[in-house]
Amino acid sequence: MPNLEHPAYPAATLLRLESLVPCRESQVSMLLSIFGERQQFTFPSIFIYGHTSSGKTYVMQTLLNTLQLPHVFVNCVEHFTSRLLLEEILIQLQNCSSESTPASRVLCDTFNDFVRLFKQAVTSQDLQDQTVYIVLDRAEQLREMEANILPAFLRLQELTDRNVTVVLLSEIVWELFRPSTGCFEPLTLYFPDYSIGHLQKILSNNHPPEYSADFYAAYINILLGVFYMVCRDLKELQHLAALNFSKYCEPVVRGEASERDTRKLWKNIEPHLKKAMQTVYLREISSSQWERLQQDDGDPGQLKGLSAHAHVELPYYSKFLLIAAYLASYNPVRTDKRFFLKHHGKLKKTNFMKKHEKTSNHLLGPKPFPLDRLLAILYSIVDSRVAPTANIFSQISSLVTLQLLSLVGHNDQLDGPRYKCTVSLDFIRAIAR
Repeated sequence: MPNLEHPAYPAATLLRLESLVPCRESQVSMLLSIFGERQQFTFPSIFIYGHTSSGKTYVMQTLLNTLQLPHVFVNCVEHFTSRLLLEEILIQLQNCSSESTPASRVLCDTFNDFVRLFKQAVTSQDLQDQTVYIVLDRAEQLREMEANILPAFLRLQELTDRNVTVVLLSEIVWELFRPSTGCFEPLTLYFPDYSIGHLQKILSNNHPPEYSADFYAAYINILLGVFYMVCRDLKELQHLAALNFSKYCEPVVRGEASERDTRKLWKNIEPHLKKAMQTVYLREISSSQWERLQQDDGDPGQLKGLSAHAHVELPYYSKFLLIAAYLASYNPVRTDKRFFLKHHGKLKKTNFMKKHEKTSNHLLGPKPFPLDRLLAILYSIVDSRVAPTANIFSQISSLVTLQLLSLVGHNDQLDGPRYKCTVSLDFIRAIAR
């Protein structure tokens, strides 16, 4: 028995729609109830919100395309001015009919022009007897446009006297949209995040035909067990599933394990999932580079092709300042004389030094250091003479702004500011090269 039922649409179409939007049946059913039949007037404006990757855009596109409803779908980030937005809506509207010739560029400077041209387009496309849907994705960008754009879209049905519904898709709540002067309130609909069960069901639907559904479902279960706490983005999880599945299948392909030998499959994939955990969301390396790295059993940090660390562009002296800050953070003060003076004389090693130098300073974390010590190390590691000019001090402030250094304590300290280096050893190695 299908969950989606509507007298205006055939059961086979609704069954296909249900298979295309798993775990979103209640939201689709609500939208079908709001839309009604093709010729019926529906609600003037609908506001759909939810976190990123909760299926808002996909569900709306699938629903309108499957039911073959006349619609316009516009991304407000791509069309970032009111003129671009209004013109794109009119162009797509003129291309609604499959028999119509591609529309030429439409000039639309004001919303009054848009209302007039919209009426003409609806009449020319013979859409007077059915609802036209205008879907504005990433609708939070409307707040950056002229003050009349958002209220006008919310009342477009009234302004044009046509059967039109405007659907706004956003990641933020309606309260952050509402103008201070007030406006027509849209019907709001919330898309909740996918639960772990929903993610398991959706990701398992994409199993390769050469493997059984149970085998792929077991792989997805392992993947979610590792990544669910740090990543609940469906698109990112789909990317990770596609990227690591070949490594999961290796023991089966080589004949070393069967599809049911879960323990051996897990032991094979575990180190690779740990490596993938380091690059969730970052995209520091491309998929082809990652696959090459998996074959060589390398470390993600070894690839410098697309790494963000390799592309940090800093001024000449800022690089030396950062290296000096790292040395000041991770080397004890008593070692400065030994490391940075040419003729430091004999240093007597005490039992205290021998005892504590066994512990790596990298395990203890960065220590704060005063500005005087930073400049002293800078002067010793730069070959040429460096004058303590305003340029040097402004570069230190820039490094703090970039969060490569952090300011410890308050600015009003009598003994001068203290800093701490916040970058890793790999970062400093890349800078030092």
